[in-house]
Amino acid sequence: MASHHSLLSSAAIVTTFSICLLYSLSITAEAVNGGFSVDLIHRDSPLSPFYDPSETPSQRVANALRRSITRVNHFMPTSSSLSPNELPRSEIVAVRGEYLMKYSIGTPPVPVLGVADTGSDLIWLQCEPCTNCYNQTDPLFDPVESKTYRNVSCSASECQSLRGTSCNSLSSSSSCKYSASYGDNSYSQGDLAFDTLTLESTASVPVSLRNIVVGCGHNNAGTFNNKGSGIVGFGRGKASLVSQLGSSIGGKFSYCLVPTTSQGKNSSKLSFGRDAVVSGPGVVSTGLGPKGPDTNFYFLTLEAMSVGNKRLEFDDSSPFGDSEGNIVIDSGTTLTLFPEDFYSRFEAAVAEEIDLERVDDPNQVLSLCYKSVSDDIGAPNITAHFKDADVKLNPVNTFLRVSEELICFAFLASERLYIFGNVAQLNFLVGYDTEANTVSFKPTDCTNL
Repeated sequence: MASHHSLLSSAAIVTTFSICLLYSLSITAEAVNGGFSVDLIHRDSPLSPFYDPSETPSQRVANALRRSITRVNHFMPTSSSLSPNELPRSEIVAVRGEYLMKYSIGTPPVPVLGVADTGSDLIWLQCEPCTNCYNQTDPLFDPVESKTYRNVSCSASECQSLRGTSCNSLSSSSSCKYSASYGDNSYSQGDLAFDTLTLESTASVPVSLRNIVVGCGHNNAGTFNNKGSGIVGFGRGKASLVSQLGSSIGGKFSYCLVPTTSQGKNSSKLSFGRDAVVSGPGVVSTGLGPKGPDTNFYFLTLEAMSVGNKRLEFDDSSPFGDSEGNIVIDSGTTLTLFPEDFYSRFEAAVAEEIDLERVDDPNQVLSLCYKSVSDDIGAPNITAHFKDADVKLNPVNTFLRVSEELICFAFLASERLYIFGNVAQLNFLVGYDTEANTVSFKPTDCTNL
């Protein structure tokens, strides 16, 4: 029923996980080992520098759908239009984040606003001298001014183990170059370097992370917002922020995303280390699928979805061919994407339980919509059955208000990829443990954290 526009829809509904953190000056190692938390601020919150007070809520939803046109290329990358004579490149995504991350880099620390992405790895920002940079409101970072900045040598393991790096020679004096390209032909190229990255925690204890590998971009172009500079990767690859924190956080991080209606009043939370442990009554845990050589995403195994008492088996394998894991959990994807055949059965089972007249989505993206000023439309109970973990969804996880009079199903068909998106994760404390290879879910009122 939805397959006639599923490819367009899957390319249009995805938004990227990014986080707004406040910049700080220094830390102690104990702050990292003991765990710490930071605030997450949605890009459409009044606290966000991207906030446009002239937009209506329905315009913000429509804009979020349009911003995500190229997100699908992140998971199923396409070839780049860059010249084959240029540096090697690793395919990642052009991000238009739903959350923003502000951190500081260097000594003395310089504040940088980046996009944090759970689906990519490298941390990079625009740097002086700039051969070719997209327009940026804030001054570019000048590595010459940082006392802790140093280039990564070609002989260093950090250079040799990362995709998209290159060197003129293998001599220890030669510096490592990186190149990252994006599904919409955006790209960043520059020097791979070590520097100090600083965050401020919600406990007001500044956290300074020394010798973090970052990309200092001197040649960058694409669809990036001029109020930001680059990306902060939260993926499973060696260069991501989570991986570089490593044993200091025990491989643990978690987040709790507040519903859209509360984003102007409450911030979401991102936690690391001990503060990221998800435990207590109601917690369910499922295993992470293995990392592939070319896929550093967080894969889960979805076995079925229940609509009321009707269980629908989800028997699709991963589009990446992994032996374990068939769906990506991604905090940056707005909706949840299912295979076309499965989605058709799933949508039909939900529609059968709702006694309202269906209407069309004016954005021509979402498939199952109803005209209702009330959020209570008599929607059935829906449960996601992951391996060893049943996650019972609430109405806030299953329907998305796109205007004052229109509410739509927060799931969609996809021909190429399957993703458990962030609407389905609202008001859950979601914890990742990359050492135990698990993801845990705990029903939580995220506005009270």
